[in-house]
Amino acid sequence: MRTGAPSGHAGYFHETAFYGSDAGFRDLVVPFLDEGVAHGEPVLVACGTANQRLLREAVSDPSGVVFVPRTEQYDRPTEAIIAYRKLFAEYAGAPQIRVVGEVPHPGTGASWDWWARYEAAVNQVFAEFPLWGLCPYDLRTTPAGVLVDVLRTHPHVTGADGGHAANPDYSASWTWPDIAPDPLQAVPPTVALTDPSPAEARRAVTAAASTTGLTGDERDDIVYATSEAVTNALCHGKPPVSVRAWAGRARLVVAVTDRGTGPSSPLAGLVPTTDTTSAGIGLWLTHRTCRDVALARDDEGYTIRLTVGS
Repeated sequence: MRTGAPSGHAGYFHETAFYGSDAGFRDLVVPFLDEGVAHGEPVLVACGTANQRLLREAVSDPSGVVFVPRTEQYDRPTEAIIAYRKLFAEYAGAPQIRVVGEVPHPGTGASWDWWARYEAAVNQVFAEFPLWGLCPYDLRTTPAGVLVDVLRTHPHVTGADGGHAANPDYSASWTWPDIAPDPLQAVPPTVALTDPSPAEARRAVTAAASTTGLTGDERDDIVYATSEAVTNALCHGKPPVSVRAWAGRARLVVAVTDRGTGPSSPLAGLVPTTDTTSAGIGLWLTHRTCRDVALARDDEGYTIRLTVGS
């Protein structure tokens, strides 16, 4: 039987909370963990090093909490989804699994677009598990725009008093977040093509990548990703299709734009699909290889922006 706020709730109980001090973080999270341990539930923590240290020192029984290493799974949301699904499956049969997870954002040095989509997508991706997930956000470091997206994507919110309530700002429909321009995009692009074939786009991006300090793998990744994006734009978008690229010393940004509306689901690219009427497996592989993939919809149409390098 599930315990606590999700009592009687099937599937994923996705909750957020906000704090402004180390003490506030402990006050929010420690009771959540201690209650789970007391009920014999699997209790997981996937936080940064500093907050993991705070919790190890504060919880009643650290041996009852699994502290998940912050490894490469948090480089990309695709890897986080894969790793979490594998981890949750290990607790098959548990009436409830509790997890505290800190999601990367610009305040921690990460790009936000695909993590905003992650926060929306996991409402579906983890729905099969009896999961109670708490996503705490630090008001000292989280940008205001991120907080807006956090409230849009979490059905539940924990108050400072520890109470659990339905989130009135939650929206079950997906709204595309604004994407900040990459600094490289402040200058004219190195490459500007209109309606290129995938092969033409590959050649142009290969040439642009050769002027950078990218590794061979990074060059291969961006060329592949560009080819997939152009193919998808030609097959599923509306003309004209434009390809622009900006080359830096150790980084390359490519934007592929068409006049279509693009995918309508935050799951696009975050989970694999064999649906032949969509971008399919290629977009997912692109999300797994590029350093950042941002999807945007504006007056120009639909844009996928790909970044590799440091």
